[in-house]
Amino acid sequence: MLLTREQLQERLFALHRASLELVKDVSLETLLERIAATACEQAGARYAALGVLDESGKLEKFIAVGMSRDEIKRIAHPPVGVGLIGELMDADIPLRVPLIQDHPKSSGFPAHHPHMTSFLGVPIRNSEGQIGQIYLTDKLDADEFSSDDEMIIQMLATYASAAIGNARVINQMKERDAALTRRNVEMNLLNDIASTLTSSLDLNEILNKALRLVMNYMGVEAGEIFLLEEDKATLRMMLHRGQAAEAFWTRNVFHLGEGYPGIVAKTGRPFLSDDLENDENFLRRAIIEAGFRQILCIPLLSGDNVMGVMSVASRSKVPFEERSLQMLAAVGAWAGLAIENAHLHTNARRLAVLEERNRIGMDLHDGIIQSIYGVGLGLEGAKHLVDEDIEAAKGKIDHAIGGLNQAIRDLRAYILDLRPRQLGNDGFINGIKRLIAEYRANTFSEVNFTMPDSDLKELTQSQALALFHICQEALANAAKHSKAKTVQISFWTTDDRVLMEIHDDGKGFDTRKMSASIGHGLANMQTRAHASGGDIDISSVIGEGTTVLVWVPRGIKQ
Repeated sequence: MLLTREQLQERLFALHRASLELVKDVSLETLLERIAATACEQAGARYAALGVLDESGKLEKFIAVGMSRDEIKRIAHPPVGVGLIGELMDADIPLRVPLIQDHPKSSGFPAHHPHMTSFLGVPIRNSEGQIGQIYLTDKLDADEFSSDDEMIIQMLATYASAAIGNARVINQMKERDAALTRRNVEMNLLNDIASTLTSSLDLNEILNKALRLVMNYMGVEAGEIFLLEEDKATLRMMLHRGQAAEAFWTRNVFHLGEGYPGIVAKTGRPFLSDDLENDENFLRRAIIEAGFRQILCIPLLSGDNVMGVMSVASRSKVPFEERSLQMLAAVGAWAGLAIENAHLHTNARRLAVLEERNRIGMDLHDGIIQSIYGVGLGLEGAKHLVDEDIEAAKGKIDHAIGGLNQAIRDLRAYILDLRPRQLGNDGFINGIKRLIAEYRANTFSEVNFTMPDSDLKELTQSQALALFHICQEALANAAKHSKAKTVQISFWTTDDRVLMEIHDDGKGFDTRKMSASIGHGLANMQTRAHASGGDIDISSVIGEGTTVLVWVPRGIKQ
């Protein structure tokens, strides 16, 4: 039955209003349902469906309306692109059939599929070709679909083409935005890891920060780090962060090849178990009982050498993404290199201490012991003069006493250098005053102290200890190397810093040769200042003395 002009105009207006609704939701799944429902309504059909093709021309999505979800689930299988559906997929024009079963391409219906009679199919096309189809079956108020129905659905297909194209573009933009967001997160992780691993040579700090950053990135509840011991056959847990610590510590040592840490250390490759409960190779039952479902272990590599293993564990059933595994492999390589650098730095410091002690031992032998030997010779001479020239004997004895006093002062200075005093519990300022008192007693030199304009209680323990040891080192250098007569110690504060300056009027030194001339003391001062978030400047002029200026930040809670 053909439509009157008024009926056709009314349906066109309705179609226009319906097309405006299509662009209100850009979700592709929702959009397809709306298009199918609109087609069903506009053509007066009992059933409608919409198929969307992928880039290769195969049926990617098939959305049906007019049937309940339970009815759809009972159908033996979804459409596979044969029969009239396949015919329309290869067509450029609509396909209108009074009775489906009479068409030569009809292939019948799968089990539990509702019986259908009349059919109208319209391809959805864009400038590049067909992108989908609208299917309608069972005209409600007539035996078959009319040419007017066909025209209306063709117009709907035009709207649908634009709507599907927009939805796909927006979905691509969302996916791209999600990928960019993910990449930014990954770049931030790598940047944070790089900053952490290049700003410190302290092994504990490296392990803690690296594991914390990885756990935050992965969104896991627990993590641990095993390091390979010097025997290259034993892995020992050095750190655990997060939940259920007691479960993880039930087994903190693995041999190479034993358990997941041992396997990863032996192979140098990541290992993932996403079903711990049914994994017979997992050796720590307490972790499973604590609710963890999956664990990922990555090697910490420095070149081809395995330094240790980092593990992250999750209670979630959602598997780790492949992209995350690749990211952690890169992190493992960086962390392994930083761990090896920390080991090398520790070994270098140990060697430096041994070298410094050997140097001091040589100084004692060549300096103080020789001086005491000289005092002994002088006293022997005085012994022979007692009966011959009493005044000359007294002079030699006085000279010997002076020599012994100098030797005692030198010995005290070396003891002060070898066994640094601790800050103690009497406060930072009192600790500095104690250093000054000891310096005066050991050297008989003058020390002027300018008190700070506050009690410096805002200093953290690590900052106060760093300033204390730097002051101690500077005083030891003033006594041992500079031979200073006067030392000035001053403190002052700014809005964001606490500053300490130590100036002596000693003989000074060439700062370009500081390592050779005064050993490792200056390097230790620099390390302590940097570890506290501050900095240090050491200047010296030969014949005029040395100035040590150090600062640490104020108001930082550590």
